[in-house]
Amino acid sequence: MQTIIVTGGAGFIGGNFVHHLLSKQDVQVVNLDALTYAGNLDTLQAIMKDPRHHFIQGKIQDRELVTGLFERFKPVAIVNFAAESHVDRSIDGPEEFIDTNIGGTFNLLECARTYWAGLAPDEAEAFRFLHVSTDEVYGSLGDEGKFTETTSYAPNSPYSASKAASDHLVRAWYHTYGMPVLTTNCSNNYGPYQFPEKLIPLFIQKALAGEDLPIYGDGSNVRDWLYVEDHCRAIWRVLEAGKPGEVYNVGGNNEMSNLEVIEMLCALLDELVPDSPFRPHTQLKKFVKDRPGHDQRYAIDATKLHHELGWTPDETFATGLKKTVS
Repeated sequence: MQTIIVTGGAGFIGGNFVHHLLSKQDVQVVNLDALTYAGNLDTLQAIMKDPRHHFIQGKIQDRELVTGLFERFKPVAIVNFAAESHVDRSIDGPEEFIDTNIGGTFNLLECARTYWAGLAPDEAEAFRFLHVSTDEVYGSLGDEGKFTETTSYAPNSPYSASKAASDHLVRAWYHTYGMPVLTTNCSNNYGPYQFPEKLIPLFIQKALAGEDLPIYGDGSNVRDWLYVEDHCRAIWRVLEAGKPGEVYNVGGNNEMSNLEVIEMLCALLDELVPDSPFRPHTQLKKFVKDRPGHDQRYAIDATKLHHELGWTPDETFATGLKKTVS
């Protein structure tokens, strides 16, 4: 049985990935999460008694703790989801983002490098450090084109700048030390277990409560939406067959403006909650002042992942959104 350390495994994407891993019979998961506001053990309730799941509360910045996990569990891989990840929060308080996303990634890399250097040659060759990142490191797109793995970095928020820095550290540990790293940069995720500060779960809750749905600017900002279970399949595929040192972009091929997302969401709520006193839910829309540094458009080109590793998303935005709302 192979053991994988997952950091941030009580969060949204990490929690879904832990469930995905434990659907496989030959995998044991060591789940390290600090249980900050976005970590939720309810996400893991169905697997907490699974003997293959070991939950440890702690920070990725804790050198002694992380070193001990490597020594105790002897993993074949570590997958790093742990991050501060909300743009608005990074604008109000960037220090936590620097500490976790940069300092924490550095600590993981150093602990993993020490462990990897002590492995037997065949085990060292098989070991992987997979770093999960975001398309926001690339900055903002115009009306045309998509981000590829060779797009220059141009982060515009404290959050995206901290993730860009962590990506560069991961790259450097491969080129400097030869450590077998992989990086994935994904588009906007949505689906089950998402903390309700992000657009889709936040607006579902607000609409059901009859509260205003605040839309930044004119709602024209475009994102490529990726259903979280499709993302988990992509990460597993990169872990299985990705080439060390390479970057793989993961996108859902579902470009939507924020206004389009909200209108689809309202239509679904009208359909699924027919007795709601707030129907039609579009009446709750309210346009508000745009946030600072709000990137206009993100779009991911996932051709490399498809051509080299055979991954494609299963969900359209319509099918994924209906599952999420339900």
